[in-house]
Amino acid sequence: QVQLVESGGGLVQAGGSLRLSCAASGSIFSINAMGWYRRAPGKQRDLVATITNGGSINYADSVKGRFTISRDNAKNTVYLQMNSLKPEDTAVYYCNAVRKGSTWFPLHSWGQGTQVTVSS
Repeated sequence: QVQLVESGGGLVQAGGSLRLSCAASGSIFSINAMGWYRRAPGKQRDLVATITNGGSINYADSVKGRFTISRDNAKNTVYLQMNSLKPEDTAVYYCNAVRKGSTWFPLHSWGQGTQVTVSS
């Protein structure tokens, strides 16, 4: 059974920071790249950042320079450090194992996500 458990969200003022965590089943974490997605109210789920087993990283243009993805392989955990938060970052954030085809795509069912709300 694949499990993805996100945590660390909350309410923060614009300009503030949050650190999200995602604990993943060891069976998926050790062999896959991992990604963070977000879904804002009324919008589709969008990819925010990815990190491969080897540490190669990609970011959506909207978060470059503000967000940092990292992973701790010993803990089967992937993190998203979010700085200089903006109201438009408000969304439910999800993690998933990902694979690269023509684009990155998620491999498993979604967890419950963690809500991030940025007030202006």
